[in-house]
Amino acid sequence: MGAFAYSAINALGVESAGQLTAPDLGAAREQLRQRGLRPVSLTEVGGQTAGGRRKKVKQRSLQVFSRQFATMIEAGLNVVSALVILEQQTDDNALAAVIREVRTDVEGGMLLSQALARHPKVFDRLFISMVEAGETAGILDTVLDRMALQIEKEMKIKRRVKGAMVYPMVVLCFALATLTGMLLFLVPVFEGIFADLGGELPALTKMVVAASDLVRGYWFILFPAFGGSIYGFLRWKKTPAGRQVWDRFKLRVPAGIGKVVLKVTMARFSRTLATLVAAGVDIIKALEISGQTAGNWVVESALVDVRAQVHQGIPIAQPLIENPVFPPLVSQMVKVGEETGELEKMLDKIADFYEDEVDTSIASLTSIIEPLMMVGVGVIIGIIVIAMYLPMFKLLELVE
Repeated sequence: MGAFAYSAINALGVESAGQLTAPDLGAAREQLRQRGLRPVSLTEVGGQTAGGRRKKVKQRSLQVFSRQFATMIEAGLNVVSALVILEQQTDDNALAAVIREVRTDVEGGMLLSQALARHPKVFDRLFISMVEAGETAGILDTVLDRMALQIEKEMKIKRRVKGAMVYPMVVLCFALATLTGMLLFLVPVFEGIFADLGGELPALTKMVVAASDLVRGYWFILFPAFGGSIYGFLRWKKTPAGRQVWDRFKLRVPAGIGKVVLKVTMARFSRTLATLVAAGVDIIKALEISGQTAGNWVVESALVDVRAQVHQGIPIAQPLIENPVFPPLVSQMVKVGEETGELEKMLDKIADFYEDEVDTSIASLTSIIEPLMMVGVGVIIGIIVIAMYLPMFKLLELVE
């Protein structure tokens, strides 16, 4: 997407100017034509759009935007008036710029959902589908409020997971820094003493000294290689093949970590599907969007099969029961929801259950991981210290 500054006149000869976003110059001209404007000048500008390099919009800002937008629509304001107020009120400059462009498009005759769809990096498929359903059913305020709740729940579960990762990452970084410091500065001091004394060193000491020599002699290769490996891994995870392998691996990680990943995925899938069903989105489309936003390739591919069977007239619960990736609780609750006509309610209950389960599981994992990490750091440091002092026990022999 590019930003284009234009000056144009309408059928009455009134001149207007502004900016719009479009993939190219031809598409920009077509947009003006659809608005009943004839361009006098049309040039691409340097400003970045939501589809380009504009600063990322914060989820918190988007949640507040959705909640306030819903309140204004419920109070009787039209969409354009609400967007004007929201643009002025938001503290997020990136979001304010997006709202301005959305307002311009809506004023030009676009539907709100169409205007939002022009900013896919800000408004995902779920958001756009919800707004589209709300416009069709005349319940825009309801779906926007529901979307605000969805974003709030997503933010909450992300905070839980990130919060649980902070301590292990801090300890891991501390361990690496300590290990590197000892190999670079402490071991060489002892190595010099051993060289002066002569004699045969213990095997453990030889290994530590060799590791120290390697780090000191090739740090300019090892450190960039380590950083490059992390960067390459992160890039690989984003590729289709890498994502498949990594997402499968995450579900199989031992010590209960894989189970937590599955619970997070089930919570996200259930909440998203409940939100879409509540908005009246077609169930086939709802399953597609829920799969794409679940956050795990294994669940996404499983939902492709679910969607295909539902398209043939099979109840949703049946393919969920047959697929082992979905826990029995999910399939049975969905079955009850379909039979009682309260699918949305059951899906919300599933999401609530798994969100609580994530809290409990993370607390349990943290209580186990913390002492294990401390023991691990102690073992690493202890091995180096012992390796350095082992020759001291043979000091008399070395002196002779």
